[in-house]
Amino acid sequence: MSKPNPNYKGSAWDKFTRWAKGTYDPADGKLESTPPKDRLSPGERAERMLREYDQSRFEEGVAKEIGAFQIISRIFFVLMALFMVVVLLYTVSFLPAFGDPNSPVNNEVSQRYIEQGLEETGAMNIVAGMILDYRAFDTFGESCVLFVALCCVTILLRADKKDELRMRAREERETLEYEPQEDNILQQAARILVPLIIIFGIYVVLNGHISPGGGFSGGAIIGTGLILHLTAFGIKRTRRFMNERVIKTLTVCALTFYCFAKSYSFYTGANGLESIITTGTPGAILSAGLIVYLNICVGIVVACTMYSFYILFRRGAI
Repeated sequence: MSKPNPNYKGSAWDKFTRWAKGTYDPADGKLESTPPKDRLSPGERAERMLREYDQSRFEEGVAKEIGAFQIISRIFFVLMALFMVVVLLYTVSFLPAFGDPNSPVNNEVSQRYIEQGLEETGAMNIVAGMILDYRAFDTFGESCVLFVALCCVTILLRADKKDELRMRAREERETLEYEPQEDNILQQAARILVPLIIIFGIYVVLNGHISPGGGFSGGAIIGTGLILHLTAFGIKRTRRFMNERVIKTLTVCALTFYCFAKSYSFYTGANGLESIITTGTPGAILSAGLIVYLNICVGIVVACTMYSFYILFRRGAI
């Protein structure tokens, strides 16, 4: 008869056998257990239930208020839309019918722009004389719309500077993902093209009252040059001359000058007063009254807006 193995007890086979019989638990004494929470007294339990009830009632009240506000706002918007439709249809009813023989052949306003625009504005470019003299107030509104759009995009996409660690990690990640990694071909080409693009944009702005061009097209060209510089050399080098403070200062100063300059022009013209601003010699750079200066203001606003939109959508900070 064989002797029992002294190493059998406590071996893996012994543990497996006892586990199969249900007399051994491998996890016994190895799992952490959490002590039971203290039971609440009946008063504390009632107080907690009351707080939960008040919280639920408050949330229901807020939900009802929000729902009522949404219903009222939707009704208000529908009424406003119907009101605008009625006003526009009422205005259209005063237009001459199509094919009416008594309607004027040409628009009297456009005829005045063409026939007397050069004499009254001094601008060789009829379009520049129209949008920056006859309808300068509308152009000022369009420039303000660009500024308001820039403010809205800045508010929506601006990175949170309060969280310094997150901002630092984000900048490091964006440096690897978006910043140029010393692309010699792109940088050498940008060194040649960026000055030419910006000079051409300035030329288009300054000659907007003489030839086709002006603040909108010239500002778009200048903004393209700034974007190319940013793409080639990165945000750090571009911020040396085009940062958030510079953009705010240029935009606000341009809109302020535009407002005061045309306010003076409108005031003197409406009251029949002689203005110190003359039309000058048609065809000269310093001619057409305020048009050349207003073109500069519009070009600044357009260039800053284009550049800011690009960089905000690109990294969330100017």
